[in-house]
Amino acid sequence: MTIYRLFDDPVFPDPEEADPDGLLAVGGDLSPQRLLTAYANGIFPWYGDDSPILWWSTNPRLVVFPEEFHMPRSLHRVLNKGTFTFTMDTRFSSVIRQCACSPRPEQDGSWIVDDMIEAYIQLHELGYAHSVEAWQGDDLVGGLYGVSLGSVFYGESMFYHVSDASKAAFAVLVEQLRKWNFSLIDCQQTTHHLLRFGARELQRYQFLQMIREGMERPSREGRWRFDDPE
Repeated sequence: MTIYRLFDDPVFPDPEEADPDGLLAVGGDLSPQRLLTAYANGIFPWYGDDSPILWWSTNPRLVVFPEEFHMPRSLHRVLNKGTFTFTMDTRFSSVIRQCACSPRPEQDGSWIVDDMIEAYIQLHELGYAHSVEAWQGDDLVGGLYGVSLGSVFYGESMFYHVSDASKAAFAVLVEQLRKWNFSLIDCQQTTHHLLRFGARELQRYQFLQMIREGMERPSREGRWRFDDPE
């Protein structure tokens, strides 16, 4: 398999040419234009401190359809109790930095390196990257962030300091995206707890077709807020 090297122009090879693990290209930069082009083509960056920028298009691709979201009973009870309060786009920088510090099973260090933090904060300032924050009182105890284009939300990472905080943040995000008629949530890689939420795997060609359709819808740019309760 060929691994492509990227240069100055923010263009990518066909994601179907990725190797069996999903690696497609190396190099380039993390400019907003390149990142947005990547996401619009089902590609995302994932690399470590001692590595060049690596670009991936995994196959299969784990996704959540908002209308298929399944909330476990235990999490439903947590939300009903009012254990947490939630905000959107009020602490994006804190959320991404907390995600970078969170330990990952079977992973040494974080893939959210300093350059990525700066790049996604810039995307947030441009209205394309968004966060959900879970609070207990004045304490930020969990959250997540991702990128939104068209009717697709590309989930990136989450963290928690209190049990169920990140899961609850994800649940309220899914419900809001459903209200906004989002078609798809990209979860990138398969995990057990996302499968419990009703996530399912798509073959790459299916995923690419769905995001092409999603890109035909206007992006919901700017700062996000939860809708007022009905």
